[in-house]
Amino acid sequence: MDQNKRPTIRDVAAEANVSVATVNRVLSGSGAVRQGMRERVRLAAEQIGFYGMGALRSRVAAARPRYRFGFLLHQPGRAFYRNMAEALRLATEAVPDCEIELRTEFLDDLSPQNVASRMLALGAECDAVGVVAAVHPLVTQAVDTLHARNVPVFALISQISATGHARYIGLDNWKVGRTAAWVFEHVCRAPGKLGILVGNHRYRCQEMNESGFRSYFREHAPGFTLLEPLLTFESSAIAQEMTEKLLNENPDLSGLYVAGGGITGTIAALRSTGRAGSLVVVGYELMESTRSALLDGTLTFIISHPLARIAQETLAGMIRAVSTPNEGGNFTNILPFEIYTRENI
Repeated sequence: MDQNKRPTIRDVAAEANVSVATVNRVLSGSGAVRQGMRERVRLAAEQIGFYGMGALRSRVAAARPRYRFGFLLHQPGRAFYRNMAEALRLATEAVPDCEIELRTEFLDDLSPQNVASRMLALGAECDAVGVVAAVHPLVTQAVDTLHARNVPVFALISQISATGHARYIGLDNWKVGRTAAWVFEHVCRAPGKLGILVGNHRYRCQEMNESGFRSYFREHAPGFTLLEPLLTFESSAIAQEMTEKLLNENPDLSGLYVAGGGITGTIAALRSTGRAGSLVVVGYELMESTRSALLDGTLTFIISHPLARIAQETLAGMIRAVSTPNEGGNFTNILPFEIYTRENI
């Protein structure tokens, strides 16, 4: 193309390797052009400095599918869920060929009544809903109601429906529990007592974590004594109290498995009692608090969700579910977990 000549529609067509008619259809906003082709024409026009870029960009943007996706996450004071919200935001910005509006709510009240109510409210405004929730009949009923309204529901981190109406994106929590158990068997100097903290047994992920944990010891290391789990109710304050209780009542404790929320409370209790570094501790999620605890020896091992990947797979699944509602298929997506020690952070 002559560098002194203003680029024309024909030049755009040649650069994009499409017909002039295709470029004209993109410029006119015709619906008869695939979105991928629109983007191809737009990129070619930008490459050669086409004079009609303003109109072209607006036509391509107007033709992009638009979605509104809602997410219900846990308390905003918890770093893990703030990190998840940020991962969803970044993943949204990276999705090509469509416009996505995010509606993210952080719930302080995690009662089944409130979770179900907010799911239904969000489902009335959004094309699809993602939620982290405990298993409960009210939550299941909300899932079924949204399914009947053709609003797909995606369970993040923890499965919430046995009917398959809620797609699951997360970890194989049975393997997570068994991996945690493997750490204790191989790092503890000798078999001993292990404490277990669970947020809430109604979170299927935590129930499966504990089941996998116990199954490993039955199979490979029966010499360990597994104490009955103590509940933290996903609260760092309660986790701190329960950790102090375990340490006071079991001075010979060899290790502690934090299989639910509240790990910052456990870290605080270990440090305040002077027990940090004296026992093997396995917990979840690499955050600022757990990173520093790994570095100073308070924590031994961290199993973490790949948040960027979860966000990407969730958005892709939602787009697929909304754009092709009759496609069916299995939307369950089991992702590999991440493992951290002080040596690889």
